[in-house]
Amino acid sequence: MSAIGQLEPVRGGPLFRPLSAEDEEQQPDEIESLCMSCYRNGVTRLLLTKIPFFKEIIVSSFSCSSCAWSNTEIQSVGRIQEQGVRYTLAVTVRQDMNREVVKTDCATARIPELDFEIPAFSQKGALTTIEGIIDRAVAGLEQDQPVRRAADKDVAGKIDEFIGKLKQLKEVDSSFTFIIDDPSGNSFVENPCAPQKDDALVVTRYRRTAQQDAMLGLEAEETDENPADSMEDLRNEVLQFNTNCPECNAPANTNMKLVQIPHFKEVIIMATNCEACGHRTNEVKSGGAIEPLGTRITLRVTDPSDMTRDVLKSETCSVEIPELEFELGMGALGGKFTTVEGLLKDIRDLIVKNPFTLGDSSTPRRVEKLQEFGRKVYQLMEGHMEAHFILDDPAGNSYLQNVYAPEEDPELKVEHYERTFAQNEDLGLNDMRTEGYESGLTSER
Repeated sequence: MSAIGQLEPVRGGPLFRPLSAEDEEQQPDEIESLCMSCYRNGVTRLLLTKIPFFKEIIVSSFSCSSCAWSNTEIQSVGRIQEQGVRYTLAVTVRQDMNREVVKTDCATARIPELDFEIPAFSQKGALTTIEGIIDRAVAGLEQDQPVRRAADKDVAGKIDEFIGKLKQLKEVDSSFTFIIDDPSGNSFVENPCAPQKDDALVVTRYRRTAQQDAMLGLEAEETDENPADSMEDLRNEVLQFNTNCPECNAPANTNMKLVQIPHFKEVIIMATNCEACGHRTNEVKSGGAIEPLGTRITLRVTDPSDMTRDVLKSETCSVEIPELEFELGMGALGGKFTTVEGLLKDIRDLIVKNPFTLGDSSTPRRVEKLQEFGRKVYQLMEGHMEAHFILDDPAGNSYLQNVYAPEEDPELKVEHYERTFAQNEDLGLNDMRTEGYESGLTSER
């Protein structure tokens, strides 16, 4: 039996408890286990807890009193995200080495300047810093160096030289690029400038390939050979399918409905309601194709009534509030159909309740900065502050209600623009072939 299988819920409560320093019942479980260094018995401590962004995790720590060997790791037991994530950080100053990093075991870490890569599943998941990841890689390379020096001095010498280059990176004498690529979407690199945009950090969310799905153990969806229902039937029907709650993982139902938004287009709204913990969530998917042009919608918020305007934010849309020096990147918060006030509440909760800005690891200056941002967002929602609310969607599938429709709204500006090559790349359009692909497949056969 595994160590997890031996654990029992605390006093009939949940197996995974929220991480809290005030919870006296939240103590790690100790299990006697074999030390893989000296093959004597040591102690493994397991803490099953829940933190935002990571859902449920297992924090494990092993120590051996016989040989003093120790090891720590984390394992994510939450849901695999719908999209993979790639963090690209330009490390230019020594402070960048202290950025907190959540690296799952299926994530790949790369430093292109050294042609260095830590493959997926070669290390256990870790909550550490960039310097910690480099130290961990150095320790792994140094582990078998005595044996290599005895067997092949040339190979050992080259590895020693490479280890020296890795150690030199920690001094940041010259800039380099650090990349975390996680198909599961559960890795994270800290943004010390939050809630403002970090120019040194680029976050890219992408659709997994079939190989990445297979690596994560996800089965390919089976295609339905039966003809689809008519579009009219889909408009009048609420589809329901079984899923699990993203908070407590209890069985729940998700309702899906095709909705026509006036003066816009059709969208698919999915809503999940968990009867076990009361958690509710909704998500919006575009029911049509990517538009030929991108859309930039600018609303000048001048009255509290502007907070009641309907907003459709697709998963490809970014949000910007220049007066708050705030920008929410594409993919964050997913697709939503809500109001301006509802979207501002979600943004405030996402920033202010960020776990990497709370607790012992946070600084008073950062906490005050985020609290000040929360106060400004609250003033904006109460109508005590004027600002510009900007939706920028390269796919053209976002919408902000025009309360004067079909007349023009004096406070609303809608612009259409040609997408850049980088935006087409993010949407997967550059390599998409929509004409002549049949003949190409025939020639390949």
